[in-house]
Amino acid sequence: MPPTDTHTDSGLGPAPRPGGGAEDTLDLRLPDDFLALIHENDSCLSTTRTPTGHRSQTWVDAFAGDLLDDLGAWCPRDTRAGTFQLVPVVLERDLALITRWMNDSTVAAFWELAGPDLVTADHLRAQLEGDGRSVPCLGVLDDTPMSYFEIYRADLDPLARHYPARPHDTGVHLLIGDVANRGRGVGSVLLRAVSDLVLDKRPLCMRVIAEPDLRNTPSVSAFLSSGFRLSAEIDLPDKRAALMVRDRALRSLL
Repeated sequence: MPPTDTHTDSGLGPAPRPGGGAEDTLDLRLPDDFLALIHENDSCLSTTRTPTGHRSQTWVDAFAGDLLDDLGAWCPRDTRAGTFQLVPVVLERDLALITRWMNDSTVAAFWELAGPDLVTADHLRAQLEGDGRSVPCLGVLDDTPMSYFEIYRADLDPLARHYPARPHDTGVHLLIGDVANRGRGVGSVLLRAVSDLVLDKRPLCMRVIAEPDLRNTPSVSAFLSSGFRLSAEIDLPDKRAALMVRDRALRSLL
């Protein structure tokens, strides 16, 4: 995780995947309630936006019925930084932008995805062609794509091997793509907004999870200022991490 406050907003990178392959997922049988879920249309479908501000039903259609409760239908949220929305990645449209962000030196130090667009494409495609347990998203602020998120089922992820996971735990990874948005506290604002969205839209999720490098005090501080608490220190394959947790039960207190 990044060593300074400026960098904290730019590189809250992904949890390591032992072995490095997309096939490295927990061999879990999905509970029957997951398989039987029927998702109804959200009341905010008409407000769903593309990164250029145009409204589109296709965001919802592409992700209906997945393991993250129709993330593509989640409403925009007003924050003190502006109106924010998670928009699921479309590879052909978003690859060049995300590749550029991944080649930023600060981001590359922690995401380790620098290189040609093929590197980024492989990382995105592993999620987009998977079973829906991880959804890559653009973070769109006032109709401008300015960040990248991965919202994932921490309980169904290799991360669950390293902490006492609970059903429906939801994890978040974040990078701020534009340098102008770094070092101004935007990362903390977005972390709170995204964790609020998870808790609002995923009623079975009791906790939002993150795992920044323990040595990066500013990263841990960013989570603390956005309503997370330090739950434990955990050993992951390439780092000792701070297990950050935002609890539904403590949401109004932190």
